[in-house]
Amino acid sequence: MKKLDVRQMEVRGKRVFCRVDFNVPLDGARVADDTRIQAALPTIRLLSEQGAKVILASHLGRPKGQVKPEMSLKPAAECLAGHLGRPVAFAGDCVGDEANSAAHAVEAGGVLLLENLRFHAEETGNDESFAAALAGLGEAYVNDAFGTAHRAHASTAGVPSRLRPAGAGLLMQSELEHLGALVSAPEKPFVAVLGGAKVSDKIELIDNLMPKVDAFVIGGAMAYTFLKSRGIAVGGSLVEGDKLDLARELSEKAEAQGKEILLPVDHVVAVGGNDDDHRPTRGIEIADDEAGMDIGPKTAEAWAQRLGSSKTVLWNGPVGRFEVEAFSGGSRRLADALAAAGNTSVVGGGDTAAAVRKFGLTGQMTHVSTGGGASLEFLSGTTLPGVAALDDA
Repeated sequence: MKKLDVRQMEVRGKRVFCRVDFNVPLDGARVADDTRIQAALPTIRLLSEQGAKVILASHLGRPKGQVKPEMSLKPAAECLAGHLGRPVAFAGDCVGDEANSAAHAVEAGGVLLLENLRFHAEETGNDESFAAALAGLGEAYVNDAFGTAHRAHASTAGVPSRLRPAGAGLLMQSELEHLGALVSAPEKPFVAVLGGAKVSDKIELIDNLMPKVDAFVIGGAMAYTFLKSRGIAVGGSLVEGDKLDLARELSEKAEAQGKEILLPVDHVVAVGGNDDDHRPTRGIEIADDEAGMDIGPKTAEAWAQRLGSSKTVLWNGPVGRFEVEAFSGGSRRLADALAAAGNTSVVGGGDTAAAVRKFGLTGQMTHVSTGGGASLEFLSGTTLPGVAALDDA
């Protein structure tokens, strides 16, 4: 997965088409959370300092090929200008006369942001003419949007097939380096913490990591499918009823390969469907009028000790409904353990990243992936179109 690094590219005086991920939440005409814009700053600053004419392209939301003013990237341009401390030009379209004029007007070191790519349905369809029009705006290509690299869209796959050199931005390189290390040569012991709702979403991930990990730690709603597959009462907890056989098969496969699967031994439950009525269970069984919402204190402490003694930890999926304070204790305890351990901790997936951010511990993780679906597919062994399209190092 060694790809051409933006630091190895000769960009001085060139128009560089740079795909970024500015898919940020908006509050009216302002950016409500600029985390993704901040993540792209190192690459943007590097290109600018190297004398490139920086042309940024991104999507925002799902306008489905229609111009929707409430999904304009103009607020992102204003937010970016604030971070850079200088003006950022904005083009009211990403193709056509206005985009062409704006792209050719950028001076060396200057920055232009194009309007939302997805105002054109041709973006998600990877239309050849649309990709050619985008490619015509630049003289070199950089992709710093790992979160969209699993999509074969015009800006991620079509443009780099027409525009050379095509390299990876600093954020993209960091993702490839840290996620790549997990599937190539992780330091042992290596534990994968898997949460979220569905076992079916993690089948390929479990299969791909099985030869590499020492243990799987399974929480979130996934855990109740595994527990029920073993004949343990889970009350009204969320279960994938049609995946019980799959959970049994994965457990048997892990056992055959000498890999541990750790499941909760106690829970924090909501009683009678009421989040305000909650309590920890005394043991592993969940009563009929209860639904598991988080791992219990015994489980949290045991898992925290396990993570603290591991050399490498991948965490993909919260182990409880962390958005609700009463059900955030398990995820918080694991995050605290990783922050204190000083081991290699890689957090993948949008919800897990949001949980770590809520706890104020993002900076204490080795790497927090910016790509939810992209990181999951990468770790599952899937080739990402947006990565494959880049030049090899």
